[in-house]
Parts: sequence; C-alpha cells; structure tokens
Amino acid sequence: MLLNRKGNKHRRPSKAVRVATLAGVAGAAVAVPLMGATNASAASVATWDAVAQCESGGNWSINTGNGYYGGLQFSQSSWAAAGGTQYAPRADLATKSQQIATAEKLLDMQGPGAWSCAGAGNLTNDGVDPGVDAGSGAAKQEAAPKQEAAPKKAERTEAPATNRSDRSDAPKKTVTTPTGKKVAKGDGEYKVVAGDTLSKIAADRHVKGGWERLFKLNKDIVQDADLIYPGQQLHLTK
Repeated sequence: MLLNRKGNKHRRPSKAVRVATLAGVAGAAVAVPLMGATNASAASVATWDAVAQCESGGNWSINTGNGYYGGLQFSQSSWAAAGGTQYAPRADLATKSQQIATAEKLLDMQGPGAWSCAGAGNLTNDGVDPGVDAGSGAAKQEAAPKQEAAPKKAERTEAPATNRSDRSDAPKKTVTTPTGKKVAKGDGEYKVVAGDTLSKIAADRHVKGGWERLFKLNKDIVQDADLIYPGQQLHLTK
C-alpha cells in the first residue's frame, strides 16, 4: 500500500504515509509514461507479489471503497503521480503488470517507504528489472464508475496559537511544482527535502502524535496528506 490506510496510507493514512517529493520533479500530479522499470530502482515480480499479499491479500483487482485500489493499494493521487492513469483510471482497473510498472515508478520517486508492507516483501531498490510488459492504454474494457469529487477536508476549527496569529497577515509565499502549479510554502521551522514523507519527518523529529499531528499542524499549507513538496516549510509544534 502506498504513503501515509490501514493523514501526509499512499498515504492510506493508518498504514503508511505516502508523500510524493522529488528533487526537480516534486509534483505528484506529474504523469510520466512508464516504459518499464529503471535500473535505479527496481524490484522483482516475486517481491511485488509479497508486498501485494500483505497490502491486499494478493487481490490485484480489489476496491473496497476505502480510497485505495489494486494489489499494491494505490491512493488515487499516488496512482496519478506515478503515471498509472495512462493505463487505467484507477489501479484496480489495471492489470497486475501495469500496477507493477507504476509501482516501479513510485519506488523511484519515493523509495520503499511508500509502502507500509515494504518489509513483508523485503522491498528495496535492488536494481532487479521485473521485466513486466505493461502495454499501453486501459487494462479493462469496462467503463470505470464515475468518480465523485472527494469531499473537501474540514477546515481547521481550532484557533491558531498566539505566537502564530500574525501568519494570516503575512505575504503568501509559494513553491512552484514541476507542473507549474503553485502551492503554499509555509513558514515552519522544518524545510521539506526530496524523499521526505510526513511519517518520516515525524519519526526523525520525534513529533508527538506522529504524522497525524504533523498533518494537523500544517493543514493550512498541506492540502493532501499524500503530497508535500521540497521547499515547503512545516511546523513541528504549535
């Protein structure tokens, strides 16, 4: 399953926090054609099977309605970020080979930490080309059900701490993603770097309450717990 299911799891928040952060290719919305796994980060089919067994019981067409799809439990944002939509609208509508090809790209983008079940398959960037033939186009002829717009996350209701009360009056600084989209930069004490996820930052910086607390503290700049970008500055405490 991808970042942060089981808030920044592929990020099914309760199982793993998945955040697409790349140096120079930071935007998780970048759809990159997947011609095959690269030697820079690749894993064998057997390894992906083991991860899928842990993530979904090995069901490559699973869709339980919890927002995570397919054998490797992609969130919709992670599936799109790694270019999976060139094959199918969602991961559960793609073939096993297409899901693995997309997972190879996500592995290159985020590393093994994108899956909470990475340990189950001993998933690493081992350079083993799985040799899958993803083909091109949608995997299934069935029409994908119309996707309803995801409900907007509830706005922060708690009053900001006194020492941050002036933030709303400060100039709105932004970070530009590779797609040209501008996202809020923030003014926190921690600057996001390539490879970061909310769960990794929370663990490294000993944030009490884990990634959920970190996400709550930065809801004003992190709109999707799956997506943070190099250059954004996160608050670790109030």
